[in-house]
Amino acid sequence: MILTVSVMLFIGLMLATGAERIYELAVSTRNAKKAFESGGIEYGRGHLPAMIALHTALLAGAIIEVVLFDRQFLGAPGWIFLAIAIGCQAARYWFIWALGSQWNTRVIVIPGAQRVKRGPYSLSWLRHPNYWVVAIEGIALPLVHSAWFTAIAFTALNAILLLGFRIPTENKALKGLK
Repeated sequence: MILTVSVMLFIGLMLATGAERIYELAVSTRNAKKAFESGGIEYGRGHLPAMIALHTALLAGAIIEVVLFDRQFLGAPGWIFLAIAIGCQAARYWFIWALGSQWNTRVIVIPGAQRVKRGPYSLSWLRHPNYWVVAIEGIALPLVHSAWFTAIAFTALNAILLLGFRIPTENKALKGLK
């Protein structure tokens, strides 16, 4: 099997995204350590491994689907989905900036802490902005190279994980914050 230039670039995009996620986990670990040192209480730890597995599967699944099923780069739609994915990544860093040292991949609340109300978190009508962007990114990234099955599977599983576990856990954890 000969990999086309677009497939190799797509694999590079998925690997770069994976490397970026590993960096985010390092930042998250550092911030979680600070939160625990400040008396932070963790909620819903049980679903974190499923979230990590799902996000890893998104990247691996997209690569596998593109290579095994010979998915094509479709020009304009691919470029549009790439632009959306890059926009989502920029938004993710906006969220990380807004939450500062309170940002991490876990749900940790420091007793007495104030609820963050800057950046996207100042918009009272937009609940859980990070998860909206993750959902959009989970569609856009695989569709850069027509990995539609991965996009559908991730979207469905992500919705179950977010709506069934993560968002209710965060809502419960944040309930007492002002």
